[in-house]
Amino acid sequence: MNTKRKRRLSPEEYIEGVLQGDRVVLSRAITLMESSLPADHALATEVLDGILPHTGKSLRIGITGVPGVGKSTFIESFGSYITGLGKKLAVLAIDPSSQRSGGSILGDKTRMEQLSHDPLAYIRPSAAGSALGGVGAKTRESMLLCEAAGFEVIFIETVGVGQSETSVRNMVDFFLLLMLAGAGDELQGIKKGIMEMADAIAITKADGNNKKEAGKAKSEYQNALHLFPIAESDWQARVLTCSALEGSGLADIWQVLEEYERHTKTKGWFEQQRQSQNLSWMHSAVDYLLKQQFYSHSSVRSQLGAVEEEVKEGRTAALSAARKLFEYYQNTLQS
Repeated sequence: MNTKRKRRLSPEEYIEGVLQGDRVVLSRAITLMESSLPADHALATEVLDGILPHTGKSLRIGITGVPGVGKSTFIESFGSYITGLGKKLAVLAIDPSSQRSGGSILGDKTRMEQLSHDPLAYIRPSAAGSALGGVGAKTRESMLLCEAAGFEVIFIETVGVGQSETSVRNMVDFFLLLMLAGAGDELQGIKKGIMEMADAIAITKADGNNKKEAGKAKSEYQNALHLFPIAESDWQARVLTCSALEGSGLADIWQVLEEYERHTKTKGWFEQQRQSQNLSWMHSAVDYLLKQQFYSHSSVRSQLGAVEEEVKEGRTAALSAARKLFEYYQNTLQS
């Protein structure tokens, strides 16, 4: 079977295509950012530097929620509301990766069929891979590319509550937590930490027989939020109810988002938070590059298999093994 390989684009072609809003080039640029091939790293950096002056003008929204809350249904409905306002929307949807194969279903375009056909919307599913925090390793880079392509609102849909959600909180302007009414006490362990990071909580599926329960849950969450210390932004998190099926409550959520943006920009927090996030991003990149360099070094690669066997068989403690590998690495650098 004859298959033609795509011609490798130059940095200038990537940059120009993204800035012109070419979705094919945008998708290829995101794939380039996600590439683990060493040959792609320098090109990806050049492209990112080239589009950077054209970034930062979108509203970045992180969306997470408990299992069964209906994140994709909500995003499709809320996303359609936003594009109905004439705004361009990009959805970066992170799918969980298999710990065995490393693969991912990447089914968000199927789950958001209506939104995927909206000319003002762009949906990009990516695998979480080994990245923690419910986001992909290159989500930040993908977000900047979407901004440079002219998208005014960006959703980052996380894998879901159950992992540390700090990563997504550290890359968005507004963090929206979706909750269910009557979810039960078994969720209490994950609620407090995630609720402290939320800028708003939306009780989903507030329709039919569930309306009354949703209203009750709203009051309970509002009371709980008042027990938390005031955020640095001086913003009091809001609780709302909504129904993705009926489309109710979506306008209220958008109004809260706009109010939050005005409030934080007036207080100077909006820009301050972004500056802090940029520094956090830099340090995360250092961690990533150091780890990559460490494991790709010949001295580490030559000893890794034997050291792993010692750990698996219980002959060497994990920390001792890590120190041994680091010593191999350090000695090679000094020689």
